[in-house]
Amino acid sequence: MNVLMVYAHPEPQSLNGALKDFTVRHLEAAGHTVQVSDLYAMNWKAAIDGDDSPGRDRSAPFDPSRDSKRAYRDGTQAADIAREQEKLLWADTLILQFPLWWFSMPAILKGWVERVYACGFAYGVGEHSESRWGERYGEGNLKGKRAMLVVTAGGWDSHYGPRGINGPIDDLLFPIQHGVLYYPGFDVLPPFVVYRTGRMDEARFARTCDELGSRLDELWSARPIAFRQQNGGDYEIPSLTLKEEVAPQLTGFAAHLR
Repeated sequence: MNVLMVYAHPEPQSLNGALKDFTVRHLEAAGHTVQVSDLYAMNWKAAIDGDDSPGRDRSAPFDPSRDSKRAYRDGTQAADIAREQEKLLWADTLILQFPLWWFSMPAILKGWVERVYACGFAYGVGEHSESRWGERYGEGNLKGKRAMLVVTAGGWDSHYGPRGINGPIDDLLFPIQHGVLYYPGFDVLPPFVVYRTGRMDEARFARTCDELGSRLDELWSARPIAFRQQNGGDYEIPSLTLKEEVAPQLTGFAAHLR
């Protein structure tokens, strides 16, 4: 299988760096082919702007959606964007690895998403009408591929529990797992989260690698998170709200899980 790891941490000798190296070794030892987009090492340009669409009409205001759609369609995107899109199309599985900074992904990784997820590639796909609102949330150009987050957090696991002060980890990661990964079609596997990273000794690191290795061995067999498909019959279209009879007792993120 082909695995793309998009990795976002500035220090190669960090815990994240060690986990990234372990993941590559483990997957390659199992016979898989791995590519790593190490965003800091690549000096990845995080800010989306008009330079991402070199052929655009510069007399008109820059429109990220419109201009990225035209550049993707015409093959005139910035070269670094096109390379990352090619990697995504090549990959059977995507792994996003990052430290949880301020309750989200690092800015450089958010910038990777904003630039690589061009209109026509990751969104704005399919028929948009009164009966169908595009191919997204379980459909799209990346349907049939799998994705998983590998996340490190400084807080204790209890801080991210159902009643923890930081909020449940599944809620914090919902915008990434549902909005960034499931939206363009990925089957999203439960995340691998390492807590209390400041208290990592050799013994705990070995246990963490064993646990991560087991998760990597299940990349192609584990059951994905059961998000509801947009066009699967649960939602009213075009309002895109759950039908009254679907999970009437639930609201918020939980309502969008089958």
